[in-house]
Amino acid sequence: MDLGTRGGGCVHNFVLDRAESLSLMHGTSYPCMMDECRESSVPEIRGAISAAWLGSCLNGFQLRPQVKQLLKNGLFYGIGGVGLFPVFRRIFAGRAAIVMFHEIQRDCRSELMTGTSVELFEYSLSWLRREGWAIVSLEECLEQLARNDRSRRYAVLTFDDGYRDNVSVALPILERNNAPFMVYVPTAALTRTLQSWWLGLRELIRSRDDITIDAMGFRFHCPDFRSKRAALTRVDQWVHQDYRRVAALATTFKKAGISMSALNNQYFLDERALQGLARHSLASIGAHTTSHAALATLDAFSARAELADNRNYLENLLQLPVQHLAYPYGTPGACGLREEHLASEAGYFSAVTTRHGQLSDHKLNQFALPRIGVSSSFDSEISFAGRMSGVQLAAHILWKKITGAAV
Repeated sequence: MDLGTRGGGCVHNFVLDRAESLSLMHGTSYPCMMDECRESSVPEIRGAISAAWLGSCLNGFQLRPQVKQLLKNGLFYGIGGVGLFPVFRRIFAGRAAIVMFHEIQRDCRSELMTGTSVELFEYSLSWLRREGWAIVSLEECLEQLARNDRSRRYAVLTFDDGYRDNVSVALPILERNNAPFMVYVPTAALTRTLQSWWLGLRELIRSRDDITIDAMGFRFHCPDFRSKRAALTRVDQWVHQDYRRVAALATTFKKAGISMSALNNQYFLDERALQGLARHSLASIGAHTTSHAALATLDAFSARAELADNRNYLENLLQLPVQHLAYPYGTPGACGLREEHLASEAGYFSAVTTRHGQLSDHKLNQFALPRIGVSSSFDSEISFAGRMSGVQLAAHILWKKITGAAV
């Protein structure tokens, strides 16, 4: 049988089945949703359906990150271009989503596209408002989900690490939108002792055309923006394969004369600035461990200390309770079941990861909450809309369904 034909038919049936199962799950009939899904099976929509299937299949291959991102963007454009985002949103989007940001940069290109541009940040907030998402605090979001409030969808805005531009750039935009937000802060960022290897790596690559990463045994020639981005991506992936490699980068930074303390001072909030931010009516402050270590790489005693000491430090500094946590890195290799138990034992009320996903009423682990990351390195306006609408989740579920059927 032709694989494309089988995939397109599978997608069509999959979308209809999913809509019907959601109607049964919630004990409610969604006739407009079902009609819209059935209308989506007409020939002019088949192209987008095939694109969704193809994109999900390609997720299973080991492609270069740039190629995978191009394919994902094509998927988003294909589905969005024929007006299917509302259909996917009704079927696949959760009741709430926690959106993750890091730096909000005025000049993304000069920072090698490592944060979120002002334009994309503003678009994200305006899109959420326009599409009827209520931007609320994390506490309110979890309360509404616990009450099974299905009157609307909720979005929570979070910022990891505590960058200066969260205040100088993002805060005025958040104020204009009356948008509550959470900032997760590691102790070492404030004390300027953080081994912020990602800042050191960015500084190294953007300031030199030839670099050697001793621990990798690899030399990069990167005279232009594109090659610098490629080098940054490759080293970043190398670190994320084993977080214990962070320490191995220290020699390279030292040889290059790059000061972690100076970079921390340049990019992160200081104690006084954080105290001021914590008094803002829209702001909440969360924990991010003491040293930003991948907790799964530590023994239990050290992991507990990272969680407890960071919380105590922030509460003493701010004179406010700190009840919410973001795991550093937030990937399966950085935090797992043990870390969930440790976070609960430490007295936190919730903990967020970096695993992609949204929140549903019937399936909520408060110590492994997924998020949707937003970065100008891989996001555009339409990809943000697509991922918030559940397209990426649909592709992931469909890939598992297709491969399971093929076995």
